[in-house]
Amino acid sequence: MQIAILLFDGVVALDAIGPYDVLKLLPDADVRLVAASAGEVATDGPLKLVAADALDAVPRPDVVVVPGGPGAAAAARDERILGWLRAAHEHTRYTTSVCWGSEVLGAAGLLCGVHATSHWLVREELRDHGAIAVDERVVVSGRIVTSAGVSAGIDMALRLAALSAGDEIADRIALTLEYAPEPPSPGAGSPHTAAPGLVARLRDGYARARR
Repeated sequence: MQIAILLFDGVVALDAIGPYDVLKLLPDADVRLVAASAGEVATDGPLKLVAADALDAVPRPDVVVVPGGPGAAAAARDERILGWLRAAHEHTRYTTSVCWGSEVLGAAGLLCGVHATSHWLVREELRDHGAIAVDERVVVSGRIVTSAGVSAGIDMALRLAALSAGDEIADRIALTLEYAPEPPSPGAGSPHTAAPGLVARLRDGYARARR
């Protein structure tokens, strides 16, 4: 099964590498890191990733993973990416996104009438693309699978592993990765359970950044 993980400048590394570390463990997985042009890709921090393949070298993957990050806005305006995504989606078993990667799916016209999720700060923006915004960590809507922010990409990939290869394989991968999160403040990772002041400060910061 060929899996293409899209990279673009300004991608959040965990959005791509979390799913990569899960999906590479699927039986017969052929995971490709792809970008508009092959080569080094800057993340939103000092880390750089390398796309071994240009988009046209991987025209018909079985699975597409579109990560998010501040660079997703520019990626959503790049016709090389959008055209490839539309063409690839015609043949995929699953087309997926992590965090704001859903913005790229939406810009490609793939979310109209689709139940989808994203990072909680931008989830409602999915409605601009005709999507039905859902407040869930992972949403499976036919062949499109979307996930909430950043770390949710691991959950999405494990769900995808279960859909593709069965629950036992997905459980084996989770155990191999020892995926059993125990954050120091269990409620801090969700806007529904985090301290209201913290949620408000993040909302305000996001709003200022978008002005």
